[in-house]
Amino acid sequence: MMKLTRLAPLALSGVLLAGGLAGASQAQQPPAPSGQPAGPREGRRMDPAAMAAKHAERLRAVLQLRPDQEPALKAFLESRKPPAGMGERGRGGHEQYAAMTTPQRLDAQRARMTERMARFDQRLAATKKFYAQLSPTQQKAFDALQPRGGMKGGHRGGMGGHGPGPMGGRGE
Repeated sequence: MMKLTRLAPLALSGVLLAGGLAGASQAQQPPAPSGQPAGPREGRRMDPAAMAAKHAERLRAVLQLRPDQEPALKAFLESRKPPAGMGERGRGGHEQYAAMTTPQRLDAQRARMTERMARFDQRLAATKKFYAQLSPTQQKAFDALQPRGGMKGGHRGGMGGHGPGPMGGRGE
């Protein structure tokens, strides 16, 4: 019994020491150079223009597009772009909604849904037009691309940190 009472403080000391060393090692990491992300998650958002260019190149390569199909590709990609000021709309929205009555909030939600449906209809028309420009082999390749905007491996798909498929968008 005496051995057990002597071992308990030693075991506790070992656990505390190990925890302290782990915390110290994290605190000792050198700061990232300026302009570079400090951790694995920080600064992961790519430039939207760079992402769009990468997506266009992938479509050209996978579909083996001909030069005469380039205007259709450009129109398709243009339809995928979010409307100007989309990121700005969400800012201050919580305060705005909090000041509304329930019927006002519902009307605002309906208006947002109507906007989203109109954007979807534009994307649908552009996608069908682009698809019609493709040869049957290209259509099969396009069909095989993973649609963007869905969940894959716990990560959200779509443009802006999103999967590699043809659809783009944000799941809206």
